[in-house]
Amino acid sequence: MRIKDSVALVTGANRGIGRAYVEALLEQGATRIYAAARTPSTLAGVVALDPSRVHAITLDVTREADARAAAAEANGVNLLINNAAILDAGGSAEVALDVVRANMETNFFGTLNVTRAFIPALEANRGAVVNMLTLVALVSMPALSAYNASKAAALSLTQSLRADLGKRGIAVHGVFPGAVDTDMIRSFEMPKTAPIDVARAVLTAVAAGEEDIFPDSMSQQIYAAWRQDPKAVERQFASM
Repeated sequence: MRIKDSVALVTGANRGIGRAYVEALLEQGATRIYAAARTPSTLAGVVALDPSRVHAITLDVTREADARAAAAEANGVNLLINNAAILDAGGSAEVALDVVRANMETNFFGTLNVTRAFIPALEANRGAVVNMLTLVALVSMPALSAYNASKAAALSLTQSLRADLGKRGIAVHGVFPGAVDTDMIRSFEMPKTAPIDVARAVLTAVAAGEEDIFPDSMSQQIYAAWRQDPKAVERQFASM
């Protein structure tokens, strides 16, 4: 996948890693970037980064109609970055079912909705899908039970899409960051990677054809430990 001259759409682009993706795509020479969010007014600062190349687009990823409308509006997309996500805290024994459903609606069904809508464009343009997952898709952090489950489901979806869409010439990448310095985990006291560093690392890995991407030192170290002894990492996360 060539990032220079690409046409990208980034969901959840109004802040955090989504905004960082827009910045990194601009740095690496993308021709056009569709910055998507539920509320277009929140994208003003992102569009201002380069109004000639960044275009705001309304997209609630949980709504199939929004996904279809975005695909009709965004012309020539060959790089889809499924970044939009929500995170709610709560253990599996007490978290409200409505919270679990909300996490699944955005983090799993949202990824599925948007990807399905963009398959025709991605196939026509021999494109790629980037799904933002997380280390807790591999190993659960008990205090984030709804988020863990939704991202684990998104990992399974990513693998299914890779098999299905590969037959159509579409590459599918899964990204497993560790702690990133965004509003989503602002209250967590731990070392965090800057969003722009994650975005740059991911685009470099996509260009190199890597399917499973661990874009920061935390994710690389934990993944290495998980491959060697997954039960030890499970116990480590269970104690957090």
